[in-house]
Amino acid sequence: MNNQPGQGSGYPNTGNAGGTYVQPPRQDTEYICADCYAKNEIKSREPIRCRECGHRIVYKKRTKRMVQFEAR
Repeated sequence: MNNQPGQGSGYPNTGNAGGTYVQPPRQDTEYICADCYAKNEIKSREPIRCRECGHRIVYKKRTKRMVQFEAR
């Protein structure tokens, strides 16, 4: 992989100019329990389980970002 400055790796401070690597912040994904409808923030590598009732079926909350598809 190329770590040259300006090569567009997508992450800041990945060049060889002496900067340190800065990991992008981890965002907790918000899920809604199918049983009690409680909002849960679940991180990656965390078991999928409602914190309120322990139910294992959760739905991912819809994004607020605009998503547009081109139909043919």
